[in-house]
Amino acid sequence: MRIAFFVNSIEGEAAHYTTAALAVAAMARGHDVCYVTPGDFVLRPDDSLMVRATVLPSKKYRKTDAFDAALKSSEATIETLDTAEVDVIFLRNDPSLDADDRPWAAHIGAMFGRLACERGVLVVNDPAGLALAQNKLYFQGFPESVRPTTLISKSIEEIRAFIADNKKGAILKPLQGSGGKNVFKIASPDDANLNQIFEAVSGEGYLIAQSYLPEAKAGDVRFFMMNGKPLVRDGVYAAFRRVPAKGEVRSNMHAAGTAAEAVINDQILAIAEMVRPKLVEDGMFLVGLDIVGDKILEINVFTPGGLPDIAALHDIDFSQEVIVALENKVAIHKAYAGQLSNRAIATL
Repeated sequence: MRIAFFVNSIEGEAAHYTTAALAVAAMARGHDVCYVTPGDFVLRPDDSLMVRATVLPSKKYRKTDAFDAALKSSEATIETLDTAEVDVIFLRNDPSLDADDRPWAAHIGAMFGRLACERGVLVVNDPAGLALAQNKLYFQGFPESVRPTTLISKSIEEIRAFIADNKKGAILKPLQGSGGKNVFKIASPDDANLNQIFEAVSGEGYLIAQSYLPEAKAGDVRFFMMNGKPLVRDGVYAAFRRVPAKGEVRSNMHAAGTAAEAVINDQILAIAEMVRPKLVEDGMFLVGLDIVGDKILEINVFTPGGLPDIAALHDIDFSQEVIVALENKVAIHKAYAGQLSNRAIATL
């Protein structure tokens, strides 16, 4: 099969990204791989949907370093493909990275992904589901029992009152954002930096204020779910603990966090079971939950990362499981010849 990975940009990709691991795993199983970016779609007058894809020659790469180098070299060529020639479009972009400098690009994946679905391409995660998740407001649709107490507002008075009600402090972050950018811990409503932080973060739009969870000092657990179920092989879960750098409140790997083994207990599995129904309903094939204690801090449905970190910790490449799951979906998709919706197949 041919898999097209949709990303923000070719130059922005890196060898340690989960997308690279998935691409290498796909090629190791004999599949063709190409990359597509927001500017690469073409809807022609005859209503055919084309992509100007970055295509790599069919070969097997032992390491993602070599794959990433080839992706950015003359080995990769631009080919115009009809989406009918593509079996899977895997949406792996981060909309928040384009929100400021290229706002037109932020939601292209979901927009053209829906058009590709209509033309018979399997698209994951389901683009209609992703359209519901364009910012962190999506998180509020999950059960209250798994979420920290949360306020969403652009009012400094509302935020100050919320912090006063949460004696352990609060975390402030933009409603639209990722990678730990502009995430701050506020200890009290009288914090001298609150006004300055509010001005900096509110310039990006609405703010989220969440009650601070003291357990977060030890980091959070990135826990992968696939097809609405925990991703697991031989009793090992696709999960790791993201340990914040000294003096940091953020555990994100982009913010100098480090990976450590995670203990997966009944509490974490119960949280996963609680969010399962909505993930399935929304067609969320591959998802990363960020868990602290008995709460989820975030649900990453666009570009969950960390599979290479898990492989380094446990010597298990879960990328293979992901590609095998896509193989099965493509077989079902072809067998039913359009009788099942993209959203249904995405989490079968």
